[in-house]
Amino acid sequence: MDKYIKYISESKVFLLISIIFVALVAVEHIYIMVMEMFMWTRPRTMKTFNLTPEFARSTKSLAANQGLYNGFLAAGLIWGLVYPDATVGQHIQIFFLACVIIAALYGGATSSRSIIIKQGLPAIIALLLVLFL
Repeated sequence: MDKYIKYISESKVFLLISIIFVALVAVEHIYIMVMEMFMWTRPRTMKTFNLTPEFARSTKSLAANQGLYNGFLAAGLIWGLVYPDATVGQHIQIFFLACVIIAALYGGATSSRSIIIKQGLPAIIALLLVLFL
């Protein structure tokens, strides 16, 4: 069994899978950032977030601020992926994935439970892959 676990942890294929999942979480947060910062009052974004036009207009600056934070999460994940020292990069990825998970849990508790699935679940999968592969 130990031999199998060692093979999995050393396999480049599984490393690639973890990189792909971390990158997907980063891309998701870039997309959220763009919606919140630049497209908050557009019909598609209002439908996605279940907003009325009046509410979208009145919360535009708040959404832009929130979008900026999502951009920081994505930037941190990308930084972890490209960091020249793989061990340090892994630690950076772990930190930012944990931040995404905490934000998803908070968003799920205070805004919409679907955030836990849409944002939290991919980050949890990515975190598990980074930790164990």
